[in-house]
Amino acid sequence: MLKFTIRRLIQSIPTFIGITVLAYAIMALAPGGPVTLLGFDPNISAKQRQAMAESLGVNAPIHEQYVRWLIGDAPISLFGVTIWGGREMPVFDRRGNQTGMEIGTNMGILRGDFGKSFVSQNPVTEVIGVRIPATLELGLISLFIGTVIGIIIGILAAVKHGGIFDQISRVLAVVISAVPVYLLGLVLLLIFGVILAWLPMGNRFPLKASGDYTVIERVRHLILPTITLASFSVATFSRFMRASLLDVLNQDYVRTARAKGLSDRIVWFKHASRNALIPIATLLGPAIPGVITGAVLTETIYAWPGMGTLIVDSIRQQDYPVIMGVVMIAAMATILGYLISDILYAIVDPRIRLN
Repeated sequence: MLKFTIRRLIQSIPTFIGITVLAYAIMALAPGGPVTLLGFDPNISAKQRQAMAESLGVNAPIHEQYVRWLIGDAPISLFGVTIWGGREMPVFDRRGNQTGMEIGTNMGILRGDFGKSFVSQNPVTEVIGVRIPATLELGLISLFIGTVIGIIIGILAAVKHGGIFDQISRVLAVVISAVPVYLLGLVLLLIFGVILAWLPMGNRFPLKASGDYTVIERVRHLILPTITLASFSVATFSRFMRASLLDVLNQDYVRTARAKGLSDRIVWFKHASRNALIPIATLLGPAIPGVITGAVLTETIYAWPGMGTLIVDSIRQQDYPVIMGVVMIAAMATILGYLISDILYAIVDPRIRLN
């Protein structure tokens, strides 16, 4: 298992580099730029705009911008020996006049530095670090609830194949899968937030002048976003679990277990369900990065202060460092998610040997 994990991590390096090239190229081809938005002032001269572009480093050729973003413009030393002397960047005053040159301080993403936000001028790691706890809270809770409820519904639908519960669960799964997330969120918000006024309209916690809140208030703010985000997981996992378990229940070893006199509950949950969980392990791979990236619409609808709203705001403002920071985190989460799926194969089915 250890050798397999190390080999997969090494194989993921060229994949990660390829993602950086593709993502940076797509971002660079987008119309407009941060200078257009940050310099949206008729009193700013063309010289000041040029100085702003020079200081941000967005007027250089695309390949130079990519390399600077990847390895940084700060010096690199290895065992006390300088192997990269760094890159000189021009310094301008407020009027756009160049006052000198200095070695850049950006370390590059390979050294854990995603640069500074064009808008807030704060390090990207700090900007993302403030938002990511809210996304992890909402995403992990939704993923857990969606997985558990989906598996249970799938098992019950399979063992009651052809019954009323099976028919109802299948229809609801198809309907929920067909309804867009934003539409479901708006409908729930309209019913429970506006018409019935049972639950808050949005945000992560109550907005009070004192700033204090209770656990119950936090839970109430979490209900609607969690239902919205977990609904698709419930529909997906239940359908896959039902189909997989129906196939397993027809296997010879299941009939043998029943012939030995074992109860249906033991046959379903102890013998059949474990082998039926293999497709679920496959689904968990892409579901893990969905915790970070899949909540964009949900967080926007409910004004949830997480990564979803951050990426939407960053795209509007063309804040390239923040956008690329979120993309890289999502890429690493995707690679990690599929690695976890492979490991889960061996846990669920001991016959699978990853080595």
